[in-house]
Amino acid sequence: MAWSIAEVARDSGVTSRTLRHYHAIGLLVPARTASNGRRYYEQEQLLRLQQILLLRELGLSLDVVAEVLERQSSASTIEVLGRHKEWLLREQLRVGQLIRTVDSTIENLRNGGELKPDKVFEGFEHNPYETEARERWGDEAVDASYQRMQGWTEADAEKARTGQARVHEGLAVLKAEGADVLDPRVQDLVRLHYEVTSLFWTPNREAYKALGQMYVDDERFRRTIGNGDDTLAEYLRDAMHIYADNHLAG
Repeated sequence: MAWSIAEVARDSGVTSRTLRHYHAIGLLVPARTASNGRRYYEQEQLLRLQQILLLRELGLSLDVVAEVLERQSSASTIEVLGRHKEWLLREQLRVGQLIRTVDSTIENLRNGGELKPDKVFEGFEHNPYETEARERWGDEAVDASYQRMQGWTEADAEKARTGQARVHEGLAVLKAEGADVLDPRVQDLVRLHYEVTSLFWTPNREAYKALGQMYVDDERFRRTIGNGDDTLAEYLRDAMHIYADNHLAG
């Protein structure tokens, strides 16, 4: 089976222009090109395009995607897809619960039933660290963070929702490759991490380093970041220290 560039663009949501660009830079070469110049893709290219899109979802640039795909073995590809699948399943469960909560609220309002708080807010994510943050940094700092959130754009909100997971998953891929924390690909992900952090507050050099150390010292953060690999928090911390020294004021 072979699919034309128009069919692949339609089914993948990637424009034909982008697919031609991927071809031009050697990232996704079609299975064949007809005499009239039309490109055709087979299963191997479709799977490669899926990997490209998954890695792009993690926030990796095209150059980094190209390097990752060049180095990836079949086993590591399956490992990356497995981690991404776990994240998607968690998101599916969370969104499914929110849909059920909204449906229940609509039904109660239609029938004039009583709205119970535990049902109205079922499935919504709450910050488990808010009380601790207020004790550690004070009400003023936490309230300022919430005030900043009021000014978020839709893009900001999406970055806040998915950014950390993209950073953790991307770093896990690079760490498995043996990439040094000085590697530009690692530092690109740390830049995304800093951008996400700055949606809530803007740390200076020392504060950002302290945040990285907290990830290592606090078991809850190590577990969340590493998803079973505690050393990923150390990898992130070391990369954050490099980023702070190179880009942030003291």
